[in-house]
Formats: sequence, structure tokens, C-alpha cells
Amino acid sequence: MPPKNRTIVIGIDGVPFHLLEDLAEKGVMPNFAELKGEGEGVFTTMKSSIPEISSVSWSSVITGKNPGEHGIYGFTDLIEGTYTISFPNFRNLKAPAFWHEMPNKTYVILNVPSTYPARELNGVHIAGFVSPDLERAVYPPSYLDTLRDMNYRVDVDSGYAHKSMRLFLSDLFKTNELRIKAYRYFWDKFDWDVFMLVFTGSDRLEHFLWHAYEDENHEYHNKFLLYFREVDSTIGEIASRMNEEDQLIMLSDHGMERIKTNVNVNSYLAAEGFLLLVDKPKPGERYKNIKEGTEAFALDPARIYLNREGRYPKGSVKRSEEEDIIASLISAFEDFKYNGERVIKRVYRKEEIYHGEQFEHAPDLVLLSNSGFNLKGNISAENVFEEPDIIIGKHTYEDAFLYVRHNKDLVPDKPTVEEVRKIIEAEEKS
Repeated sequence: MPPKNRTIVIGIDGVPFHLLEDLAEKGVMPNFAELKGEGEGVFTTMKSSIPEISSVSWSSVITGKNPGEHGIYGFTDLIEGTYTISFPNFRNLKAPAFWHEMPNKTYVILNVPSTYPARELNGVHIAGFVSPDLERAVYPPSYLDTLRDMNYRVDVDSGYAHKSMRLFLSDLFKTNELRIKAYRYFWDKFDWDVFMLVFTGSDRLEHFLWHAYEDENHEYHNKFLLYFREVDSTIGEIASRMNEEDQLIMLSDHGMERIKTNVNVNSYLAAEGFLLLVDKPKPGERYKNIKEGTEAFALDPARIYLNREGRYPKGSVKRSEEEDIIASLISAFEDFKYNGERVIKRVYRKEEIYHGEQFEHAPDLVLLSNSGFNLKGNISAENVFEEPDIIIGKHTYEDAFLYVRHNKDLVPDKPTVEEVRKIIEAEEKS
């Protein structure tokens, strides 16, 4: 029998197009350089989700839908009718992942973010971050003992970076080693049709050590490059194990850049009079410290919600007032500056970017920052602007990357994360 057409999807979380291009040209990633130089594939920039965060982006990649359809707008949300924070997970996804749409195929899904808890599928699914426990991150559960014997880790312990960068890097490389070990095991274990593997240590590395990439004299510059050498080695290994008919898709969910300053959006809303907070806030109460008369507040990283009457316990915004307040918010964000530089590149109304059955849960406005401004939704922050601390890199919207080895005609001009699923499906159906 001739070999069947298979699809391999490799995600490298948080990697911008220009970083991958630079590392390929400098010989740090020779296997990827060889792939993109073959002439059979296409390597291009890709637009992320809005907002440009992993939970939203990967949900759009695997469903082919925008948040108005799949319902994931961020890592956090508020429980309906309250100011209590909730943490959406895979059960809250309102559109099916591609591996649930074609059950006649066999899938290996390894480390895709925001797919916890793992659900039944034809094959194996090991969820990525955020996964509070390994037990519910694995389907079928019969592979739990195998993963425990490997000492498999879902994610890097980022807490180490706040204590010791050496400890963080040690954990980063160990986690990556175990990720590769798991990929090898499941590659051989199943007669699969689609194999999806996501590296997420790249995002952690860039958040904490982006400056180590930029500065060749930095103490950890070579360690930064070594991580990508290891990822590239795995890319080369996978490419060598592929059949000629196999499709290879590689992508990131968003880009990354150096932080100029952190920007606390709720602090700016408070300074402009849109957000009122109690004088002596209770620790841990966060959004419960909102006072009556508040017109708007932000959820991480820059989702703006009107404090609607009837929707929130202290909601005061009437329907007749909504448009005037939105116009005032847009004006305030357009005038928002730091040392004479505009902080906000664009203010999106929800109807500009979202559509679908989950539209009613969408934020009223979403902010896209100019370069270097790291928007944050911390409602307890005192200052509008804060110097970067341990986190150096921030997400970007327009420079994620996409590589497709065969079938260039499948890649649209200026692709978005939502369109990746169509490329995967085209191969599945062939």
C-alpha cells in the first residue's frame, strides 16, 4: 500500500517571524533554514488574535473561528452577573477543535495551550498550559503511567525565574527534553493521520530573556540560542521521518518584542474618571472593589467593558448612555501618551473584530498598543506606568509566523490564525 497523506503541525509559541528568519540565516536553525529554502513551501508573517494572547490565539487556530464564535476572549473572565474572576478552559470552548470534527482520523495532540481538561478523541491528547494537574490533562488516562515514568512536565515553572535565572533555564531545558521524549514515544505508538506538537518554552524564554537574544554579550545569550538549536534539531528529526506526501505546517500564535514600559489600563481609566474604586480596597477583592458610578473597567490585557446596569452588581451604565461613553473612551485612548508618544495604536469596537453566537459576551472595546507598550489589566495597580521587572518581552499582533511545506496555494495573502485550520483540514480531506 502507498503511504497515506499525513499532516504534521509544529507550534512554536510566541516566536515572531523576524526571530525565526534571523536564527535561520545565522545558522542557529539550519534545519528550518533548509526547509524554507527548498522552494516547495511558503514562509510568511501571520496576524494573531485580538487580543494577542495564547488562550485566544490557539483556540482560534484549532477551531478556525474568531472569539465571537468560540467564546474565549482571554485567560480570565467574570462570572455572569458578578465581579468574580473565572478562568475559562477547554470545556468553555464553544466551537469544536479540528480533531473532534473528523473522528474517522487518528490524532496525536501534544501540548496545545488552553486544551485542558483533555477530552475524548480518536488517538491521544495531552493538554498544554494551563493544566492544574496531569491526571485531567491526558486522554486516554491509560497513558498517565507512561508520562509519569518519563517525569513528563506540562510547562516550565516560571516561578524559578523570579528566584534564579539559572534554575529557570535548567527547568526550561529539562521540560523541553521531556517534551521531545513524549513526541518520539507517541509518534511511534500510533498510526496517526494528524500529529500536532507545540513548544511553549519559547514563549517563557522570550518573556524573561528577550534582551539576551538582542545582546550578544549577555550572560545568557548562548543559552537563548541553544534552546532554539534544540527545537530546530527536533524539526530536522521530524522532517527526516516524514513521507514525501506528508504535509508540514509550522506556526506561532503571536510575536514578541522588548517592553518599553508596562501600562496599567485600569489605572488610566481611574485617572480619566471612568473607573471608581473604594478608598480602602480589600486585598484579593479586585473587581469587587468597583464603586457605583463606574462607567468602564478593563480585563487583562486590554479588554474594555462597560459597567452596564443589570449586568454587574454595581452597574450604572444605561443603554441610552452606551454610545456616548464608548465615544469618550475612544477619545481618551487616542489621547493617551507616554513621553509624547501615543500608547494605543488602535481601538477596536467589538463589532469590528467579533461575530458569532458568543458576541454578547465580547468586550466593548479592545486596545492594540504601539510598539513597546505592554498593556495590563491589573485593577489593583497604583500607577499608570511601571518599569519592566523580571518580564522583558511582550506579545505582538502582526508578526506571528506561518510555514507550509507543500501546497502554497492553500496559504492566503496576509493569513490569520483562524485560517490555519483550513490548511490543516485541506490536508485531512485529501
